[in-house]
Amino acid sequence: MATSLLNPSVLGQNYDPDLKKHEALGKKVGLKPATDDKFRRLLLLVDPQRDFVHPDGALPVPGAIGDIQRIIEFIYRNADKITTIAASLDTHISRMIFHPEWWMNLENHKHPDPFTPITLADIRAGKWQALVDPAWSVRYVDLLEKNAKKNLMIWPYHCLVGTDGQKLVPALAEAIAWHAAARQTKPWFITKGTDPRVEHYGIFGAEIPDPKDPASLIDVDALDMVAGYDEINEGGEAWSHCVDETMKQEVKHFGNQPDVIKKLHFMIDCTSPVAHPTIDFAMLAKASLDEMVKKGVVVVKSTDPLK
Repeated sequence: MATSLLNPSVLGQNYDPDLKKHEALGKKVGLKPATDDKFRRLLLLVDPQRDFVHPDGALPVPGAIGDIQRIIEFIYRNADKITTIAASLDTHISRMIFHPEWWMNLENHKHPDPFTPITLADIRAGKWQALVDPAWSVRYVDLLEKNAKKNLMIWPYHCLVGTDGQKLVPALAEAIAWHAAARQTKPWFITKGTDPRVEHYGIFGAEIPDPKDPASLIDVDALDMVAGYDEINEGGEAWSHCVDETMKQEVKHFGNQPDVIKKLHFMIDCTSPVAHPTIDFAMLAKASLDEMVKKGVVVVKSTDPLK
């Protein structure tokens, strides 16, 4: 419909998005208001932020630029069939349980390098000690392992409040603004990851709830809002972590509602796994998706025709 609005050469660049321009262009398209949709479709985007997409971001995901290009093209091509666009924003400070400065090796007085897993066995052996909230930190790692969650991973400092890396990819921000004006609707932005004591991969809740932060619990209201749509197309970064956990939260919450799970459409060409020097996150992500497909999740491509 308006794919020409996207200049692919700018996808890896930092610039201030021209939202006013794209809103003005959207108003000229002449599409019907989203409130008139008889079939309501949600495009749910997980953490499409500069730090995960741009090559010079803090935690770039290989393949993310192509993912975001396909998402933007999907928006412009199918604007008349997308009722709402939602996007989560990973939002952190420097002192988080998964950032280096939370932990230290007391023998060499060094913080862990990024991509270092922290296990309960390592903690008990004295390899790592939490410098912040030590009692909770040990309990947290223990709970992760008991609940068969991913091991606590130390990540590079990323999506820090006030930095460019925390912002949406500019070209995507422009596409969302264009869609909102064209369909006379508003986007839904979801902030996650603000609690320093837990990881918050999935949009709808932390990996382990923090007893000090009710916001870390599963957001049932948000999940029910998602279920109110007739179809939910999902993509973003990264497949192996935040996208995977978001969809697992949905599948678990709607476990006794197969008709809702069948609404969940995983856009396989709009997400990529994290690259790790020793862990095959791509294989783990594929295995997780296979299990969700057995429960009803539908795998699609962004180029598939929409009804």
